[in-house]
Amino acid sequence: MNEEIEFILDTAKEAMDKAIAHLEKELKTIRAGKATPAMLSTVMVDYYGSQTPLSQVANVNTPDARTLSVQPWEKNMLQEIEKAIQVANLGFNPMNNGDVIMINVPPLTEERRKNLAKQAKAEAEDAKVGIRNARKEANNDIKKLDVSDDMKKNSEADIQDLTDNYIKIIDGKLATKETEILTI
Repeated sequence: MNEEIEFILDTAKEAMDKAIAHLEKELKTIRAGKATPAMLSTVMVDYYGSQTPLSQVANVNTPDARTLSVQPWEKNMLQEIEKAIQVANLGFNPMNNGDVIMINVPPLTEERRKNLAKQAKAEAEDAKVGIRNARKEANNDIKKLDVSDDMKKNSEADIQDLTDNYIKIIDGKLATKETEILTI
């Protein structure tokens, strides 16, 4: 196989890996009934005038499957953290006991579960679009090369195989997440 084709395949694979990594990150933020620190990953706290991720100003734990506890590293940050959680509009009602902020994660309603499953599907579809775009770019690059038609056809077949494998990975991750969301 010629070096140019190898480079194009590697570039396509890299783009597809990024699409999968992005999907994994997005799926972690979709809650599935159980409390996880990732639920608060989008919360930004006003820390002495600058917007700072919650994880950099407090320790977020899950004492049990339905509770999140947020222990600030500086006690005077309690009100700011509580306000930031409410402003983030995640549907949580934080309770400040003077030392720690406790958040009871309510069980998901059937309707909310279906909406979260739709959201997961949309994220998976976005990832598939990213994969297909990588395939399209690679195929366009191969068409521009000065190589035999057989080499072009073989390379396009390799790219299609790569695409099919990545689409299967996405479908597997989506199925796992949907099961997690829809299981009560």
